[in-house]
Amino acid sequence: MDHDKPMKIVLVEDDVSACRDFIDYANTRTDIIFVGVTGRGDEGLELVKRKMPEAVILDLELSYGKGSGFDFLDDFCKTEFSIRPIVVITTRNRNDTVHTMLHTKYNIDCLFYKLQEGYGPEMVIRHLLRFREFYHARESGTNSEFKSLETPEELERRIMGRIKAELNAFGISTKYKGRRTAEEAIYMLLCKGSGDSETVFIDLARKHNLHYNNITRNIQNAINKVWNNPTNLEELLKHYTAPVNKDVGAPTPTEFIHFYADKIRPDL
Repeated sequence: MDHDKPMKIVLVEDDVSACRDFIDYANTRTDIIFVGVTGRGDEGLELVKRKMPEAVILDLELSYGKGSGFDFLDDFCKTEFSIRPIVVITTRNRNDTVHTMLHTKYNIDCLFYKLQEGYGPEMVIRHLLRFREFYHARESGTNSEFKSLETPEELERRIMGRIKAELNAFGISTKYKGRRTAEEAIYMLLCKGSGDSETVFIDLARKHNLHYNNITRNIQNAINKVWNNPTNLEELLKHYTAPVNKDVGAPTPTEFIHFYADKIRPDL
């Protein structure tokens, strides 16, 4: 994590007014950015997996949303992260037993009582920023200078996790041959210095001892299986937003891998 860049935060809060307050405050600063906001616990976890934020601000009750903060935390703790996001809880619950459980069972970093004097976005965000450097130094196993660099293995795991999440959202099953090939192609565009799809497909053909046409055909078949028989077309078009040539009928392998590489690159 590079703390010279704005701190990326996901907000899971079902109070519209509270969400607006957080966003308005974020707009007055250049050192934080909300990369996702939702009032649903399940959507919150998906945002965390896709956006790879440094921090999550979680409303424990989610009285008007779907699920609860505890549901989110149960699933969050089962998820592997290359670097675990800081988790901040906001709540109206003053029960000491609940607070102890949050810290011991879920390893929550910070908790704010919404009715305490001075509570608001500024209090929460300023605390997060103060905690930022110390937290990641602790996560890296050192009390020395903050480490902004991931190991190559951590970086690859994080990027591949994001690619897999995007292709899951698109709907490509892992049972299709082209699924794994598409993952590798997107990764190569992002990380291997291959600036064009032609080079990527040639390199993949050499790597797997296949003909170039087999590589592109496998990816195209995987795309077509989803594109031509979508279970939910509206949902599909939310995830793949690039224009598609009507004469072709579906994204080409080149269009597909460049779309996702371009989509993921700003979040690296």
